[in-house]
Amino acid sequence: MTEPAWVPQSCALPTEEQPLRVAEWDALFAERLTARSRPAALRLRLELAGGPGAEEQVRELAARESACCSFFTFAITPGEDLVRLDISVDRAHAAVLEALAARAGAGASR
Repeated sequence: MTEPAWVPQSCALPTEEQPLRVAEWDALFAERLTARSRPAALRLRLELAGGPGAEEQVRELAARESACCSFFTFAITPGEDLVRLDISVDRAHAAVLEALAARAGAGASR
């Protein structure tokens, strides 16, 4: 998917920057994703490999995503070898979370 058609109208990120942001998420998934789960219908949990700069990378990307897509709620729990990222949305944005979960699954397969 080169065009993020699933990006909702409420996203404030300029259209030309959206593919770049999707690529950042894809890179995070490909480089660090070790596990993903759905503890609730409107929540996605990602377990990301820790290491130098991992927590900062996740925090920075989550902060920028929150700035343009305020419907996301990110909770970051750092650990010794792991960074857990819980992503929640409201019911109106469930499809966006589904798309992000699918991209995470695809990224983990690479």
